[in-house]
Amino acid sequence: MPFIPHTEDDVKAMLNTIGVNSTDDLFDEIPSGLRIRNLDALDSGLNEMAMGRDMKERAERDGGLACFLGAGAYEHHIPAAVWQITGRGEFLTAYTPYQAEASQGTLQLLYEYQTMMAHLMGLEVSNASLYDGASALAEAVLMAVRANTAAKEPRILIAGNLHPHYRQTIEALVRPQGIQLETLPYNDKTGCLEAQFPKIENGDIVAVVIAQPNFFGGIEEVDAITDWAHQHQALVIAVVNPIAMALLKEPGAWGQRGADIVCGEGQPLGIPLASGGPYFGFLCTKMEYVRQMPGRLIGRTVDQEGKPGFSLTLQAREQHIRRAKATSNICTNQGLAVTAATIYMSLLGASGLSDVAKASHANSKALCTSLTAIPGISLRFNSPYFHEFVIECPCTADALILALLKKNILAGLDLSVLSPELDHCLLICVTETKTADDINAYVQALEHALQHIATTVED
Repeated sequence: MPFIPHTEDDVKAMLNTIGVNSTDDLFDEIPSGLRIRNLDALDSGLNEMAMGRDMKERAERDGGLACFLGAGAYEHHIPAAVWQITGRGEFLTAYTPYQAEASQGTLQLLYEYQTMMAHLMGLEVSNASLYDGASALAEAVLMAVRANTAAKEPRILIAGNLHPHYRQTIEALVRPQGIQLETLPYNDKTGCLEAQFPKIENGDIVAVVIAQPNFFGGIEEVDAITDWAHQHQALVIAVVNPIAMALLKEPGAWGQRGADIVCGEGQPLGIPLASGGPYFGFLCTKMEYVRQMPGRLIGRTVDQEGKPGFSLTLQAREQHIRRAKATSNICTNQGLAVTAATIYMSLLGASGLSDVAKASHANSKALCTSLTAIPGISLRFNSPYFHEFVIECPCTADALILALLKKNILAGLDLSVLSPELDHCLLICVTETKTADDINAYVQALEHALQHIATTVED
């Protein structure tokens, strides 16, 4: 709980200075019907100690849930040092360096971040950075349209097993610009893209968007898809989980030439779930497309005395150049989240990231094996997976989610709310944070829930 040192006289003096009668007037843009006038559930007149205890007890009512819910935001262990360092004043209060070279510490950190992300993705360039994974993909699509001048029309092929929210974000941002989005179907048995790709003429499409792993957790045959796209003069946009890239083949090595643009959500790299944000998006590419990349690039150089230093070498956003020539109008630094991710990757290193990925996969395998041994539970898709998988249940997934919630377990995502054809399907995620006891508790809770549901139906 923060200490706010303002007396009533202090508050009154500040309000008088800005010509406002009360603090409520500062929020007059909020419709009155949405505003809460009184906090009736809180006792009035509590001292600091009593208020602190009350808030702690309320927080505990919401906490203590074992999370097996993924679908784009993942619970990983975050070493205490990550946010202890990130919370230092020089990082916590820093913002986009408009007088960049005066902020050498910030620039060095961003340079280190870019270097690590480029290595992790197997590409030459990384920016720093974007709002989130979904908007990063939308920016990647716009970037591909600018970069692929050989394309006859602005057509983009989108994997049908891409995260639905990512697809919605792309549509919102690019359809008004006349860009056509077409879906690549996925195989109903594997959950991965069909092996038979559509017949197209060279130059008919701008880019192909591939998710690795896909929304169902499955591992795609990225080499074949990448080579097919390049054979038809299309760029390849990879949407990846950064933790998975510590275990799987990096996008820069896909096929004969590698993916052209790589993007995704950076939240798994040391950012807490935090009710959905703030997160950050990453974007990497080949050097030949660097001029089409939105955001900022930090470079390492030397000054007149030969001392090493850092500078903004590319900053193609609307504040710096004419709006019509900007590569992006929504890109941002997301500096605090990127700071945490840089520290997280520095602490874990390549071997640590690989260990996290391996442990997550092993735990997923253990839970999947136990669940599919339960009568009535089956694996919906038969493809290899990373740390998410889909089970098919004899009852609705929503019924299982509600039953396990009573046992303080977040069971997963009911896929019927996103894909009606996947009724009775539950998307489950397991990371390195789960123990054998956690996995056993999930299995026992699900077995009990199925028995209870079956008994209720019979009655």
